[in-house]
Amino acid sequence: MKIRYLVLALIVLSITSVFIGVSDISPLDIFSLTEDQARILYISRVPRLVSILIAGMSMSICGLIMQQLSRNKFVSPTTAGTLDSARLGVLVSMMMFASASPLQKISISFIFALLGTFVFMKILEKIKFKDAIFIPLVGLMFGNIISSLSTFFAYKNDLIQNMSSWMQGDFSMIMTGNYELMYVSIPILALAFLYANKFTIAGMGEDFAKNLGLNYRQVVNLGLVIVALVTASVVLSVGVIPFLGLIIPNIVTIYQGDHLKKSLTHTALLGAIFVLICDVIGRIIIYPYEIPISLTVGVIGSAIFIYLLMRRKKYGL
Repeated sequence: MKIRYLVLALIVLSITSVFIGVSDISPLDIFSLTEDQARILYISRVPRLVSILIAGMSMSICGLIMQQLSRNKFVSPTTAGTLDSARLGVLVSMMMFASASPLQKISISFIFALLGTFVFMKILEKIKFKDAIFIPLVGLMFGNIISSLSTFFAYKNDLIQNMSSWMQGDFSMIMTGNYELMYVSIPILALAFLYANKFTIAGMGEDFAKNLGLNYRQVVNLGLVIVALVTASVVLSVGVIPFLGLIIPNIVTIYQGDHLKKSLTHTALLGAIFVLICDVIGRIIIYPYEIPISLTVGVIGSAIFIYLLMRRKKYGL
């Protein structure tokens, strides 16, 4: 698939997204905006679009990095406990630092996401049965344990409703002033592009990487830091978006191959396009109300995930 087609689709969907909503604003109105229409565009519609693009690109790239480092196509922030650990970090910041700033909250969430991902990778090293399906199942069980801890502490501190809000990925509340934290992901993603070749080598195994003179442990730790920091910023801003880091890298790999540097741009663009499509569907299917992005991504993503599993079985991958 040519990049120019992905870019064209992204532009068309972005324009469509900006002009969908309860307030009637058409592309022709751009040249003669009223004060209310201008306010809606700059305070709500444009920030929402930017957050969708950043979330789609960043979570897809995180999934690609995790799959490369773990050498398993079904590992992602969703199936490795990273999202659950980040959510636990948000809960801890709410319990212990009620007046914490967004930067302090993301720092605590980042620490928990990093620790959770690191523990999963250590579990991965201890597992001898390296089946492609077995590994993500272990990750899902690990994530459910962390989720149970979150539910327990939330219940004990009367924060069940607050915790539930982090489970529902939702762009409807994104406005100017409460999404800027996601900009943290941009320089982190740039770092991922710079280290793409090293991640590719690290994905070939520790012995192979060391023979090529690569500091294997340092590269893996950097990859985990990138995944944890990006996941924390997305969870804190819009909540949990399931399956995104799982299905997009797999789709790109089908037509682009396993070379991480060649796949990064395609993964970022396709991730943003997928989230845009799900967001547009969620906004028009019961218009003027809307469905949370976590629900639309979860339904469509799970269907694609089942297809990928069946495809793997069919071709013996």
